[in-house]
Amino acid sequence: MDGGGEDLARCDDLKLRTARTIKWNVIDRVSSQVLYAVTGIVLARLLSQEDFGLVGAILVFQAFASLMVDSGFSYALLQRKSPTREDYSSVLWFNMAVAVGIYVALWFCAPLIARCFQGDMRLVPLSRVMFFTFILNASAIVQTNRLMKRMDVSMVAVSNVAGLAVGAVVGIWLAVAGYGAWAIVWQSVALSGVKSGVLWATSRWRPQMRCSWASLRSFMGVGSGMMLSSFLNTLFQNIYSFFIGNRVGLVSLGYYTQSDKWSKMGISSLSQVLTSSFLPALSAVQDDCDRFNRAARKMNRFTSYLLFPAVGILIVMAADIFHLLFGTKWDASIVLFQLLLLRGVFTVLTSLYNNYVIALGRSRLIVWLELLRDGGAILALVATLPYIGMETPSDAVYGIKILLYGQLLASAVTWLATLAVTVRVTGASVASYIADCVPYVGFSLVSMAFVWLVRIPLPAVLSMALHFAGAAAIYIVLNRLAGSRIQKDAWEYVSARFRKKK
Repeated sequence: MDGGGEDLARCDDLKLRTARTIKWNVIDRVSSQVLYAVTGIVLARLLSQEDFGLVGAILVFQAFASLMVDSGFSYALLQRKSPTREDYSSVLWFNMAVAVGIYVALWFCAPLIARCFQGDMRLVPLSRVMFFTFILNASAIVQTNRLMKRMDVSMVAVSNVAGLAVGAVVGIWLAVAGYGAWAIVWQSVALSGVKSGVLWATSRWRPQMRCSWASLRSFMGVGSGMMLSSFLNTLFQNIYSFFIGNRVGLVSLGYYTQSDKWSKMGISSLSQVLTSSFLPALSAVQDDCDRFNRAARKMNRFTSYLLFPAVGILIVMAADIFHLLFGTKWDASIVLFQLLLLRGVFTVLTSLYNNYVIALGRSRLIVWLELLRDGGAILALVATLPYIGMETPSDAVYGIKILLYGQLLASAVTWLATLAVTVRVTGASVASYIADCVPYVGFSLVSMAFVWLVRIPLPAVLSMALHFAGAAAIYIVLNRLAGSRIQKDAWEYVSARFRKKK
């Protein structure tokens, strides 16, 4: 009896900590994305497509540099049950050493980067300043990781919001002053510097002045697997930007960069919330198969409950959103935005299933899944690359659309393969995973149909607000009629927190 009571208490505590972590991650993501969106809207109106193309070209190389700095150790720290101070310190000093080394190398390689994009030498000074951000970000990785591991992420949210606020002021001021692409570069530097500064100023943790190779070697199993997996994932997230900029030009890259940025605001935010919230909780029950599978199924349903309606409504309202925010300046980006959102559905679900595999310490399987995904992506890229530069009088991004249709198909195949591996590792069934998604897909399609079919003859802002409110109401009512346990749990948690504050 006592043992059962202790298990129940641990379960309730884990559930509460997970809910609190999700709450702060949602606060972080929502507040951050609001600031990011406001800044992005202003900059999109002030800067040209070519300015965004210049920065998009730099981001291709920065993504790989940032990945090498982390080396997969952040995943390993989250997966380990009880990391020591020596573990955290060793990872910090290793990250910083790698960051400085890569920055020096990229400083000298800046002219070579410019040659990859039609020899535009404006990229040389822009990249040398922009690359400094990953040194600043490297200094914040362990501080962020410690808070995530403790499932106490409130200060992570504060640091992100503070960084975005300062970055917004810097970026908008420089854009108004006519500095072009430099506005985005210095915005990024300010964001990274403030975020890292806040985390170090508010944390009592300080590293030991030593780096233990034994500690680092102990992370190699999970870390190396995740490093290779993340490398492959990063490669295929950025290879499209490289080919578009190299083959088509910086203006077309600007259209793609803009659509990619706005689609990732939703997709990446949701994926990050779920990863940072669920992985520590799953790791805590990795030795209990039944509890692990119950937790995983609840996470499947919670993810589906949020993912499908959010992406569906954004897809059907994409044109209205772009016209309201940017006028007609970025119309060529709308269809790319919709395709990237649709691909993002498979990305989020694949990331969720990867968390289950990682939490069970089977990160090497992720490498094989990434190889499968990348094999499919390469085939799709090879098949569509000859058409990437195609344009029509009415469609400047016709070839880029063909490219994205191929990648959408590759992402769907990856999801199916990841699902097959996940059910084998966890001992669950494919039918149970599909059943966790189907109701929310159906409810979301009904909500999308309302937005698509019902035209409201009102000013754009009011029409969009009513469309969104109507779609949300339909979705909530359908879940209520179906007896959705996830919606009920979410409502009970929110109500309890509200009563506690009162």
